[in-house]
Parts: sequence; C-alpha cells; structure tokens
Amino acid sequence: MKTLIAFTTKYGCTEKCVTKLAQGLNGDVETVNLKTQKSPDIQDFDKIILGGSIYAGRIQKELQNFTSANLEALQDKKIGLFVCGMREGEEALQELNGAFPESLRKIAVAKEFFGGEFIFSKMKFLDKVIAKKVSGMENDTSNLNQGKIESFISNMNNI
Repeated sequence: MKTLIAFTTKYGCTEKCVTKLAQGLNGDVETVNLKTQKSPDIQDFDKIILGGSIYAGRIQKELQNFTSANLEALQDKKIGLFVCGMREGEEALQELNGAFPESLRKIAVAKEFFGGEFIFSKMKFLDKVIAKKVSGMENDTSNLNQGKIESFISNMNNI
C-alpha cells in the first residue's frame, strides 16, 4: 500500500504531526507540503491523508484548493483527515468538520483533531499579536495529543 500525506503548515506544528504519521504508517509513505511542493498524481496512491492547521477558524487555502481540485478522485481512496489548532471540545470538532467537504468526512476511515501549538518565537509579528490577544497566552505552549495521533495511525494501518 502506498500512502500520500498532503498537508499545509505555517509554523511547523502540522509538519511535526506529519512526521509522526509517516514514521508510524505501514508501507510506502510520501509527504507533500502543498505550500512548497507540487502535488503528485493522487492516482498513484491507495490511501490519502489530508491535514492542515486552522487559522481564524479555517483550514489553509492550499489544502482547500487541493481538496476541491481532486474531490472526485479522492472519493475512490481510503481517506484520513486531520487538523491542528488550539481549540478544544465542540469548537475543535466544528473546525475539523468545517475544514473538509462532507463527502470526504463521510468516507474517512480516520478523522481527528490533534491539538496545536503556539510557538511565539516562530510567528510573524501580526500573528503573534493576534494569537496572544485571542488566547490570553504569553508563552510558548503545546496541546498536541500524542494518543490521538497514535490512534489515527492505528486506524489507517488497519484498513
């Protein structure tokens, strides 16, 4: 089985998750950062994982564009969907559901909200100001959930 992980990341949190996924998944795994790399032909893959970070309640546009452009072909694949962000509970679930079309959410064998990070030293000035104001946080913080990442890997490996 050959797996593609197509993702977007702004400050590296999603890329950390992708690295963990790639290390844990069975078979050949190819990762593609849709912001910096050309997307491959998805017909070459059996499983496709789509993931990205949430900013201002939305998934990044490169992932939205990739999903829209390949929606029909994606529906013939084994799909995993994940997002990274700092929300929790019902808000996190709403962000996950809002990030991907319903047609993909219905067929996804794995769907998860992994949590997120604020690493202020990596942020651009305006992003840092907004994140601090919205979150009330002043220091770097991470709420990545390793258990959810491991469960996602298990679900993808068992199909």
